[in-house]
Amino acid sequence: MTVHLRKLGSSDLEVFPLALGGNVFGWTADEKTSFDVLDAYTAAGGNFVDTADSYSAWIEGNKGGESETIIGKWVKARGNRSDVVIATKVSQHPEYQGLSAANIRAAADASLRRLDTDYIDLYYTHFDQPEVPVEEIVGALDELVKAGKVRQIAASNISPERLRASLDFSDREGLARYVALQPHYNLVSRDTYEGPLQDLAAREGLAAVPYFSLASGFLTGKYRPGTTVDSARAGSAAKHLESERGQRVLTALDEIAAAHDAPVATVALAWLAAQPTVTAPIASARTVEQLPALLGVAELRLSQQDLDRLTQASA
Repeated sequence: MTVHLRKLGSSDLEVFPLALGGNVFGWTADEKTSFDVLDAYTAAGGNFVDTADSYSAWIEGNKGGESETIIGKWVKARGNRSDVVIATKVSQHPEYQGLSAANIRAAADASLRRLDTDYIDLYYTHFDQPEVPVEEIVGALDELVKAGKVRQIAASNISPERLRASLDFSDREGLARYVALQPHYNLVSRDTYEGPLQDLAAREGLAAVPYFSLASGFLTGKYRPGTTVDSARAGSAAKHLESERGQRVLTALDEIAAAHDAPVATVALAWLAAQPTVTAPIASARTVEQLPALLGVAELRLSQQDLDRLTQASA
C-alpha cells in the first residue's frame, strides 16, 4: 500500500488517513490481540493511534487507563515511539475528572506514565466543561506544551462558542492553540458537526478526526434486519436499522461498494474522509481480520457522483 500521510491542521504532525481507535484495547481485545492489531496497522503504513485515559473504565474490574497501558507496552516492545503519533484525552478518568488546571496537569502525568513515554503527540480535552473558564484550560495545556510533555493540543465534544473563545484566547495571549477537533460524525450522525462547528473548523484550519466513524459498527453493513451480531456495541449499532435514514444509507452503500468491489465499511469511511475539514476518521478493530476494510480508506477514491449519492441518502 502506498501511504500518503495527511497534515494535521496547522500542526507539524503528519498522519495516516485512518486513526486506529484504541477504545477496544483492554476491553474487547486483550493485550496479545491488541499487539497483533497494532502490528498489522503499522505494517500497512498506519501511524496514528487514538486513545483516552478513561478507556476502559466502564468494564467491571477495570479502573481506566488500560488502553494507554497496552499501547505503552507495545511501543516499548517495538521500539517505534518516534514513528507513531499517539493521541490521548483528559477529563473522564475516574481518578482525574474534569478540566481544572490541576487535574489536567495530574492527568497528563498519569497518561505519560501509562504510555511509558516522555511526550504525548496530540492531547485532547475529552468532554468540555463549560463551568471551567477557557483561560484556565488553555493555560494548563500551554504549560504542558512548554514543558515538552505535549506536542499539540485539541478538543473533543465542544460547542462552537467555547471553541471560538478558546482560539481567541490562545491568539490573544500567544499560547498553544487547538489544531484538531474530534467530533461525533458519520453518515448517519451528521447534525452534531455539520454547521457552525464545521464552519469554524474550516475557517480556523482545524483538522477533524471524527469518532464513531462507523456508527458503532452499523456502517460496516453487518447489521441487517433479522440478523444478530456478536458485538459489545450491537445495541448502539442496531438502532440505526429502525430509521428510514439508516435503511437509505445501507442501500446506497451496498450499491457503491458493489461498483467498487470494496467493503461497505471502506466506502462509509471514504465518504467521511472526503468531507470538508476531515483529516482522518477513527475506527477500531478488535481483530486483525477487521483491519483491511478500515485500511482501505487510504486508497479508495469515490467519484463526486458516489459522494453525492451518499450525502443525499443520509440527509
